[in-house]
Amino acid sequence: MKRHLILAAAALALAAIAAWPAQAAGPTYVQGHTIFVETGVEAPDRSPTWYAPMVGRRYAPSFEMLATRGTQGRYNAYTYPVTLKDLIRFHGHDCEGTVHAAAAAWVAFRILFPDGIIDRSVLWGISGPSPCWSDAVAYLTGARLQYGNLGFFRDKRYSHAIVLYRDDTRVAVLATWKQGINDIPGEPVMLPGHIDWKPSMSMHEIEALKAVVKNAGGAPTPYQVDLMRHQQWQHVNDILDHPLDASYQAEVIPNFKWAEWVDPALVVAHPVVRTDTRLKNFPYRHRPIEPTPQ
Repeated sequence: MKRHLILAAAALALAAIAAWPAQAAGPTYVQGHTIFVETGVEAPDRSPTWYAPMVGRRYAPSFEMLATRGTQGRYNAYTYPVTLKDLIRFHGHDCEGTVHAAAAAWVAFRILFPDGIIDRSVLWGISGPSPCWSDAVAYLTGARLQYGNLGFFRDKRYSHAIVLYRDDTRVAVLATWKQGINDIPGEPVMLPGHIDWKPSMSMHEIEALKAVVKNAGGAPTPYQVDLMRHQQWQHVNDILDHPLDASYQAEVIPNFKWAEWVDPALVVAHPVVRTDTRLKNFPYRHRPIEPTPQ
């Protein structure tokens, strides 16, 4: 009886896949009905290191990720953890941008995946052109330019926000920092929230120093270079000592249309068909070994 229920659920999943647009991965699993996913089977790496000193802070985000097995496989039955340490290794160095993007994603994922299991097979993402943000979005979502599901904002005012989109539920969430921790010169906060805690660093002082150090034609002193790094380190530690929703905000975008949000000049003209999610809901064999078809 149990086997018949599993096969029936798999058949329903396949039928749903057939009805879905070709560029989408099909509807996600239904936990407890079509699949049983076990979480927490691997401890997240939260040990501070010289290249990821903030990963051990109390509210440093960690994620339970669900992916498929191999390039043409079904869903895994287990999640794996991702922390800031993983993102920093991928990005190449720790920086506040990667932390901001990860923290904003954590707030957005609470809306998109209330059960806390982040399904990378259904996610698209938009960020500003800074690799600090786009690397975090790509790593957490699995979205890639060549698939056509990783984009950059058409409206440059959103450069330090992110959009995460589920193609199975067609829900998109805009996430960004709150007014009070924004410290990038000329970058507005695109949602109305304000922090209710006081950072130890002055955002105006941070912005002023960045304007000097980050100006390609400028001539910062060695002290200013070191000071900017220290200010960023202190700012990130301040943020991660508070609950993330005290510093970041997210909301669902009504009537979301991908093409209206992404810069058409920065898209791949002929995206590659994604295959690693194609068979994620594929049914299992009736028995462990079946006769080879003649």
